[in-house]
Amino acid sequence: MYAGAVRLAHLEQTITLKGWVSRRRDLGGLIFIDLRDREGIMQLVVNPELVSKEVLATAESLRSEYVVEVTGRVSARTQANHKLATGEVELEVSALTILNTAKTTPFEIKDNLEASDDTRLRYRYLDLRRPEMLANLKLRHQVTKSIRHYLDDLDFIDVETPMLTKSTPEGARDYLVPSRVSQGHFYALPQSPQITKQLLMNAGFDRYYQIVKCFRDEDLRGDRQPEFTQVDLETAFLDETEIQELTEGLIAKVMKETKDITVSLPFPRISYDDAMNRYGSDKPDTRFEMELVDITAIAKRADFKVFTQASAIKAIVVKNLADRYSRKDIDKLTEFAKQFGAKGLAWVKFSDQVFAGPIAKFLPDIADDLTKALSLTENDLVLFVADDLDVANTTLGAIRSRIAKEQDLIAPDQYNFLWVVDWPMFEWSEEESRYMSAHHPFTLPTQDSAPELEGDLSKVRAVAYDIVLNGYELGGGSLRINQKELQERMFTALGFTKEAANEQFGFLLEAMNYGFPPHGGLALGLDRFVMLLAGKDNIREVIAFPKNNKATDPMTQAPSDVSDQQLDELNLKIGK
Repeated sequence: MYAGAVRLAHLEQTITLKGWVSRRRDLGGLIFIDLRDREGIMQLVVNPELVSKEVLATAESLRSEYVVEVTGRVSARTQANHKLATGEVELEVSALTILNTAKTTPFEIKDNLEASDDTRLRYRYLDLRRPEMLANLKLRHQVTKSIRHYLDDLDFIDVETPMLTKSTPEGARDYLVPSRVSQGHFYALPQSPQITKQLLMNAGFDRYYQIVKCFRDEDLRGDRQPEFTQVDLETAFLDETEIQELTEGLIAKVMKETKDITVSLPFPRISYDDAMNRYGSDKPDTRFEMELVDITAIAKRADFKVFTQASAIKAIVVKNLADRYSRKDIDKLTEFAKQFGAKGLAWVKFSDQVFAGPIAKFLPDIADDLTKALSLTENDLVLFVADDLDVANTTLGAIRSRIAKEQDLIAPDQYNFLWVVDWPMFEWSEEESRYMSAHHPFTLPTQDSAPELEGDLSKVRAVAYDIVLNGYELGGGSLRINQKELQERMFTALGFTKEAANEQFGFLLEAMNYGFPPHGGLALGLDRFVMLLAGKDNIREVIAFPKNNKATDPMTQAPSDVSDQQLDELNLKIGK
């Protein structure tokens, strides 16, 4: 049995345990050993008067992380340790065998570790022995098990899709895999099973799912990895509301079975435009207030050049915390604001019904209206961004989140789900100097905006929906295009020639000639979901063998060089 599973119910039983030595203590002639396995820690007691000289010598030779097998009788502890699940019992050792020894580990196997991330990843097999990491991966297992049961019960079919696929020009960069058989040609590792799952709908698999690895060659953050896992769903004949309700049921089941939390259904829904205007983000964190307020009409009446020359003036109010912010603190926020394209950050403090601060002298004519519009009360700090609307929204949205974390405005163990709907179909790329798909080029446009595919692309809206949890995009989905003529119009709007569209997606267009049903789906980021449930801020904490922030593996040293022979077989040469 597992060491961490021994309880009072096993009293007086003789059992055998196997695991790792967490700690050994010699006290008053007795030797106490903490034996650890994946289920927890069990205290062993070696009494010199009750064991052979060989067992005693073996016990005295034990060091941390030795692997042992031990047999003994379960007895009640004289003093219980209620911090341990096994804390009311101990094992009186009668036999002890060392199965393997261990060198001194580069860090102690314990929680609240101070080792660097690269050291932890270099010795990941040791890092994973820590109770915290074991708990994270067990939570991940529980989440995936709950998801599978939910979808299986709804008659979804788990279908594997290819890992070696065709490279596509839209979206993030592909990881390319050279073909030895077809020299000069490349596979791509899938960013998503998007097209293949759509083709499954055409094949009659009207309810598909897969917990699948995906790959994107993009810059890394705490919630990104070059390879990641998503819960991939696709359905035929369901509309967007039905898909959202199905997803809500899945999440509710996971939350109940893994966290014993009952979530309220249905989740709130907010349009993309409202999310940006009220929260400055398309993945708003609604666990705290501090919403953005448009004060353009009021602020332009002030004799302040920064306001009169801006196309939009937005503000947030930091309630009752003005006294916590020195000028130096606000200067730091100003530098932070500039990272998002803002020219600066204006501010005032409100106290005794009076504004104070660098721009207070410009506000007397609008003071009453501003006070009313922002619902100001004593000790409020007001932060303004005057710029174009997108910059003002994005900047204040980022500042809003930063302040909430700095000032502990977010209650622990709070899970706020919501849907962001009514998305723009396209977004302008400064790098490409053209419109690109906000989600992907197979998303269905709304019926009333579809005519703008040949007109103003900024007016085209998508039947798309993202699910957000605590300021993170948990997943996204949409209804898909199932008619060839509309899909061809979409490709044209994205700048594809007819020849280029056929070269890249001819197989999909051909499939649309054969009774392609209406369909839609969604993908949830499993790593990110488990990260949030585990209360972590980096998905490396819930992935067994992740990459570091340089997309490398310090343990295996991947990516690595390959031999000249391998390159020759692929007809490849490495440039300088």
